[in-house]
Amino acid sequence: MSGSRSARLLVSLALLALLSMAQFARAAEPIRIGLQAPITGPWAYEGEMARNSVQIVADEINKAGGLLGRPVEIVLGDDQGQPQQSALVAQRMISEKVVAVVGTYGSSVNDPAAAIYERNKLVNIAYGSTAESLTTHGRKYFFRTCFRDDRQGEFFANFAADTLKAKRIAIIHDNTTFGKGLAEAARRPILAQGKAEVVFYDAITPGERDFTAILGRMGRTNPDVVYFTGYYSEAGLIIRQMRTLGIKAPFVGGNAAVNDEFIKIAGIDIAKGALMTQEPLPTDLDYPESKAFVAEYVRRHGEAPSSPWPVYAADAFKVICAAIEATKSTNSDVLMNYLHNNLKDYPGITGPISFDAVGDREGAIYLAYEVFGEGDFRPRR
Repeated sequence: MSGSRSARLLVSLALLALLSMAQFARAAEPIRIGLQAPITGPWAYEGEMARNSVQIVADEINKAGGLLGRPVEIVLGDDQGQPQQSALVAQRMISEKVVAVVGTYGSSVNDPAAAIYERNKLVNIAYGSTAESLTTHGRKYFFRTCFRDDRQGEFFANFAADTLKAKRIAIIHDNTTFGKGLAEAARRPILAQGKAEVVFYDAITPGERDFTAILGRMGRTNPDVVYFTGYYSEAGLIIRQMRTLGIKAPFVGGNAAVNDEFIKIAGIDIAKGALMTQEPLPTDLDYPESKAFVAEYVRRHGEAPSSPWPVYAADAFKVICAAIEATKSTNSDVLMNYLHNNLKDYPGITGPISFDAVGDREGAIYLAYEVFGEGDFRPRR
């Protein structure tokens, strides 16, 4: 063999080796999925549970061989529970070329991020964003594993009138997209049904500590029940200040108001007897997927999640991975079309998951929970 032919052969073999190595490297590259959550800030408790929950799913998938022969990797973005930071996190997710995003807790926080993901045609599945308005923009790439506020509002209206026998209802919100949306979703059916009247309807300012002025005005209307549709960081203060002012009406929180942190803020003596309207807690779900997930969460963290939102985050991650596996693709248009048209009754941790034409999860289950003296939550019977 001549020297030139030998050299060409060596070059060819080297190129083949490099090509094989490059193909192997591409095959081993992780599939990166974003998780946008409030890891710091006033809602950090919820964000940490979401991270824990999604990590369980990612670990299970990787243990089983990953996706399309590749490991799955979580790209974490801390939006601090702030809309401006949420937009920055969304831009970072785009620049890091994640294939889809799970996000986030808080409708007003999620809205600017969802707009950015839509412009960039990136599938995003919200886990704790329930405002009706999020699916009125005609977005094709937005989905959610949680349920809409209008369904919760109707549940409260029936619960207050039929179970609590309330005739005079006070509603307080916090002017956030979520809080005001849920308040309106509750007021509409109360007025339409005519079983009770709304005697007080007003808003607090999130982040404040003293609500005695608005609560004093509310107290003078003699409500039979008080429904607060904001977040737990204010809810704990509101119920404590209600009792200090001598307002004895039952306190009912929406599905962002009552959790373990609410009890810590209010104190167990005050929090005992508080009610909340929300989706079933993971410990009250009877699906085999729920039981397995809760058992693993308890094994890792010593206790079950104290709200449903982190489990909806885990379900959002599972749905994204299911779409990738079913389509053998990470292309966002392919995933979007599959989620809209082909995902039917996927066996999620929180039950069967399907999406309607605008990305809302089909079906809805709500329960009324009560805080008991041991600090645990049980369905109100």
